[in-house]
Amino acid sequence: MTQPVAEARVADGLLGGYQHTLGKPVSRQGVGLHSGAEVAVAIHPAEANQGRYFVRVDLPNQPIIPARCDAVDQTVLSTELRQGNAAIRTVEHLLAALSGLGIDNARIEVNGPELPLLDGSAQSWAEAIASAQPVLQSALRPQGELADPIWIRDGDAFVAALPADSPRFTYGIDFEVAAIGNQWHSWSPTSSQSFLSDIAPARTFGLAHQVDYLRAQGLIKGGSLDNALVCEGDRWLNPPLRFANEPVRHKLLDLIGDLSLLGALPRAHILAYKASHQLHVQLAQALQANLEFA
Repeated sequence: MTQPVAEARVADGLLGGYQHTLGKPVSRQGVGLHSGAEVAVAIHPAEANQGRYFVRVDLPNQPIIPARCDAVDQTVLSTELRQGNAAIRTVEHLLAALSGLGIDNARIEVNGPELPLLDGSAQSWAEAIASAQPVLQSALRPQGELADPIWIRDGDAFVAALPADSPRFTYGIDFEVAAIGNQWHSWSPTSSQSFLSDIAPARTFGLAHQVDYLRAQGLIKGGSLDNALVCEGDRWLNPPLRFANEPVRHKLLDLIGDLSLLGALPRAHILAYKASHQLHVQLAQALQANLEFA
């Protein structure tokens, strides 16, 4: 069974208890944040229960890399997945868009080692996905329930999952720089807030004094004022912001992308404070081991 889903409903987040896929292929291309390389991505429909997975079409035999917790290779300033000798980096924004718009099954063909950063947000991904007229599939979406709380701490940073009736995400950040400071944001797929309009547009951000160091480490080669917000003290070098609390909304976006590696977002209230991709993935792995499925 494949049934078209209205774009307005897709933009409101996860849809019902059945799986969904794209109604037609969509594509985007751009520069990778860390590699600085130009890369093209084509997202295709996939059969029910196949999940979200990447295909490195530039490599011999076009190896498949599943978007699952057990495929995580490293989490330094982005999330990288690996299967054998094939890897794909900076997957969190696209995975957040697919998950936030309720797409369970997708074949993602990419001709390089890193997804493009685009404008630093998930907006372009989300708009493409919403325009693809997602379709309803006959298979149920397995959504696990959490019986007991999970807490993972690293210094004063933490991630936690609390039992709840439906998915909810709450994120907090705290920076000494005045332009960011302390920010919080909460979002639920069942709320009136649309992922497409309230979460997807939030761009990645960085601190000006860290740029030279990160580039010396071989990172952010593709970063620029066109694809990342850059903060210096009490000001932004490339205003205006899309939201007053755009930085924390972007962190929440990253969290959704990392937890999408579970396959489906769990019935739990996810809390994060000053967290990282590493903590996000550790929580996803702990959830995978503790979720109960009816």
